[in-house]
This record gives sequence, structure tokens and C-alpha cells, in this order.
Amino acid sequence: MSTTSQASQRIAALLDENSFVEIGGLVTARSTDFNLKQTETPSDGVITGYGVIDGNLVYVYSQDASVLNGTVGEMHAKKIVNLYNLALKMGAPVIGLIDSAGLRLQEATDALNAFGEIYMSQVKASGVIPQITAVFGTCGGGLALIPTLTDFTFMEGSKAKLFVNAPNALDGNVITKCDTSAADFQSKEAGIVDVVADEAGILAQIRELVSLLPANNEDGSYEECSDDLNRACAEIANCVGDTSIALSQIADNGAVFEVKREYAKDMVTAFIKLNGATVGAVANRTEVYGEDGTVTEKYDAVLSAAGCYKAAEFINFCDAFEIPVLSLTNVKGFKADKQNEKGIANAAAKLTYAFANATVPKVNVIIGQAYGSAYVTMNSKAIGADITMAWPDAKIGTMDAKLAAKIICDGQGADAIDACAKEYEALQTSAASAAKRGYVDQIVEPVDTRKYVIGAFEMLFSKSEDLPAKKHGTV
Repeated sequence: MSTTSQASQRIAALLDENSFVEIGGLVTARSTDFNLKQTETPSDGVITGYGVIDGNLVYVYSQDASVLNGTVGEMHAKKIVNLYNLALKMGAPVIGLIDSAGLRLQEATDALNAFGEIYMSQVKASGVIPQITAVFGTCGGGLALIPTLTDFTFMEGSKAKLFVNAPNALDGNVITKCDTSAADFQSKEAGIVDVVADEAGILAQIRELVSLLPANNEDGSYEECSDDLNRACAEIANCVGDTSIALSQIADNGAVFEVKREYAKDMVTAFIKLNGATVGAVANRTEVYGEDGTVTEKYDAVLSAAGCYKAAEFINFCDAFEIPVLSLTNVKGFKADKQNEKGIANAAAKLTYAFANATVPKVNVIIGQAYGSAYVTMNSKAIGADITMAWPDAKIGTMDAKLAAKIICDGQGADAIDACAKEYEALQTSAASAAKRGYVDQIVEPVDTRKYVIGAFEMLFSKSEDLPAKKHGTV
């Protein structure tokens, strides 16, 4: 492996020191059309091999933009396909470091066919081994499918470009008006990118993510827990709004790895450790706090279409890799605007399906409101939650008691409505009333949330559940 190329430097920074072993280092392009025979193509523009991250085996390919702009030719693609074949045999993650001008035009259909073979390898590996992509340079056209066929995508914040159609090729747009290829757009608007950072930050966070994930779908991710299993969550009751902070209260040593962190911020999707085991967390969010401790963004306690899609995709990943799912529920309905109405029914159906279809251990903690069918969608007992907990002040029912009273006592005075609301809240929307009907298993004090959640997942560790036999669902 060249020690001078940026592609090789990225691999060295990503992996444990001196652990990388290159495969196919002598491969060069076979094509001779358009004078390629006279062009040096060392490693055919991609360095491939294996190494370790914190002692865990991973397979890595890194595109070399100094060789034909990192374009994907026949042999370039075959090297990546070979890496996938090895990774599948060994049950280890594949990490792709992207920096490429796209398809190698000089190799035409040979390159195009090989491109398709990469897609095929990715599809076969999906749900079997984790796939991670980081975009450091250009990733355009058909190459943009590669990160979207993987599980997690990282993107360098200033230089990287990710697009199918270039910004200037979009009707009514120019790059100066809206750079649709930039990390800001792809993370906040498109929701493709999980993490935006500088190059060093990306490589460090990939290492962190790999340490949280199982090597494959038959492996687990466990480590010794150094945190107190019964530790009190002293501030969690104040974190109903920003549930990323609430999750840090529950998690071992406060560590939370949030994915798709800039997209649909009304829904948090993150990995945490509980008693040393990785858990996927899905949580409604109504506030975002900045580093200075002030509220920077506010949202209604509702499900948006983007939030549902984000959560459903995350739950599907967790289920594929036997990662238990924890949900923190605080929702009163569905977002009501024209843009959301276009997709909310479909998105909510996908989220419902993801929760109901997942056979991993599922624990739901109702920390605020839980009203209507939005609550049912958020990992309720009706769609398969194994254990449902609620904080004492949680509200669970069809709607807010005051609204229900106005309907029930239509035409009556304010005093009658207030009395009805008080009675309705006690009988129909309190955590205690839901527990009496068996819809809530435990009412727990916020400060005790960590120990009860850990206890539930410990009890569910050996869960086994079979769904009706089928090839796959269609939602």
C-alpha cells in the first residue's frame, strides 16, 4: 500500500495501528481503450484489505482520487466485490471510503456491469453484516446508490459532494441557489447522511460506531459495564423535551451515538449501552438544547412523516442485527400540515410495521403524553412491546382530558366541562388507569428509569418469537 496517497492515509487513521493488510495491491486496469494502456492505474484506483478496530475485524476499501480521479472501472469494482465476498464469509463489517468521479467512461459496459455487481454484493450483505460508508470527495450519479445501500453514511462537511443529479442539472436550480450535493442538504433535507464532520472526526466516529455494532447478524455486542446498574437518573425528569439528553441519563457512562442526527430532529434514533449491551433507542423529541444549555429548536409532540421514516429504518436495522429496542414515548398525534399529509399515513404505517414486525426485545417507557393512534404506533403493547413502563404523571388515552370533556359535555357550562375533564383524566388518561387495564406493566419513578429498563432487557435477553412464515412483508 502506498504510504503517500490520501486513500491510504485514511485507512491508517481509521484502523488500529499497523493492522491493515492490503488485498489486490497489484491489480491494474485491463482495458486498453482510449489509451488506458499508457496510463498507470496502481491498485486500479481503490485500496482494499482488512484490519481491526479496537481488535474487531473489519474490511475496508478506500478510493484513490489520484488514480484516474478514483473512477470505478471493471477491476476497481471487482476488488470491492471480492472484499464483500470475504466479509460475508467471515461475518465482519465493510467500511467504504468514497472519493470518486464516478463511472470510468473509457471502460463503458465493462465498468457499468461491474458497478452493478457492487450493488448486488451490497444487497446480499444487507442485514447480514454492517455496512458503513464515508464520503470524503465526490460521490455522484450511480455511485450515490452505494452509500444509500449501506446502513450508515458519514460525510465530510466542507469538500464532499453527494448527488445523483448535479445541482446545476436540476430544473430551476443552480448550485449558488441551493447546493443539493453539500453535506448540509444531504443530512438535514434528504436524510441520507447520519454524521457530518471533518475528516478526522468522521474516522474517529466510525471507530466509535463499530465498537457499538455486532460484527454480523448472529453476533452480539457486549462489553463489561463499569457504570452502576442501579444508578439514579437524577435529572431525567427535566429531559422530557430533549430525549437525547434523557437517553444520556439512562445509558452506561452517559454515552449516546445518535444517527441521522440532523434529520427529522423531532425523532431521536441512537445507540446506547445498557449493562454493556448495545440497545437501539427511538424517542420523540420536542426540544433541542444547544451546547450553552439554551433551547435552540422546538417541536410539537407529534409524529412527522420524516420522523416516522427515520425511526422505521432504524428499527429495521436493529431487528436485523438482534439489537434490542427501547422507546421513549411522548406523542399526542400526527403533524398536521399539507406537506406532511402527503406522506404521513404511509410513514406511520411503516413505523407501525417496523415495531410490530421486530422480534427483538422491545421496551417502551411513556415519559409524557401518549394519545390516540400516534401512541399506538410508538411501540405500544398492542403492536408488540414486551414491557411497557410509564412515569407516574404520564397521560395515556385517546386524547387530552379537556378536549374529551368538551366533546362529552357539549353545550354544558364551564364548570360541568371542568368536572368532566377531571373525572375523565382519572378514569381514562392516567398512567394508573392504563395499568389497571394491563396496557402498562409498571409505573416507575423517573429517577429509577435506568435500573428498571436494564432489568427488563435482562429478563428479555433470551426472547424468542416466531412470526407467520412468509418470504417478506410488503409494507
